[in-house]
Amino acid sequence: MASILIAGCGFVGNALASQLIEDGDSVFGLRRDVTKLATHAQAVVGDLSGNRPFEGLPNSLDAVVFTAAPDESSDEAYRTIYVEGLRRVLRETAAIKHAPRRLVLVSSTSIYAQSDGQVVDESSATAPTRFSGRRLLESEQVARESGLTTTSLRFGGIYGPGRTALIERVDRSEATLTAAPSYTNRIHRDDCAGAIRHLLRLSSPPECIVGVDDDPADRNDVISWLAERLGISLAPPTDGEIGSRNKRCSNALLREIGYEFRYPSYRDGYPAIVREYLDRKRARD
Repeated sequence: MASILIAGCGFVGNALASQLIEDGDSVFGLRRDVTKLATHAQAVVGDLSGNRPFEGLPNSLDAVVFTAAPDESSDEAYRTIYVEGLRRVLRETAAIKHAPRRLVLVSSTSIYAQSDGQVVDESSATAPTRFSGRRLLESEQVARESGLTTTSLRFGGIYGPGRTALIERVDRSEATLTAAPSYTNRIHRDDCAGAIRHLLRLSSPPECIVGVDDDPADRNDVISWLAERLGISLAPPTDGEIGSRNKRCSNALLREIGYEFRYPSYRDGYPAIVREYLDRKRARD
């Protein structure tokens, strides 16, 4: 049984906590509002953007998982959480009696600037043009310098229960098709948690790994698939901008180290979310 701190225990962190607790691990969840922790997770009260000491930090930890996310999309917010917040977690956990030896940092495929449909993996160049990617790369550097056995897990777009923004846009006919393909990468929340859990069990985990499902799908295909299930007719494709996130991320290494996906494609993960959305919509009507 391991003792694990999940720092920033929210959407992904709570799913991970539930999986680890089911395994018999002792799980501590760090967040500001601990009333929202997963059942049986032990509370550590703390604000990563503040200066007050964490309350409830145990005396012994085997690993730290950093799954925090900023409240807003700004350079300052990203620096505060991903750089300074991570440093603070590392500093406070290093001071306990039995300090952790492992760190899993949740990063993002936004560190890759490729946008011409290229296949991207762990060996691809990282030269992000946006502040989000630059701050995440800085966070990965902080993790590498921590002295812990570290893995930076670079997730694609995370979807799952309750995250219906794209579904709502399709339902409102706001998600439009484009003439040119635009590859997108995603991973279900439960596979995010599952991948982290899998890495924690490895004796020699990779230093970085791309976390996406098997299907780097054309955005047009995803929108069309959702529209069919919503009963929405789509307008013909336009020559509009396809955006700057047109790349195909490879999960070959994640597969190679033995992880098996619960939801290998959006076609597997989205049906329950669409049903949830339609149920809520009918209840409102």
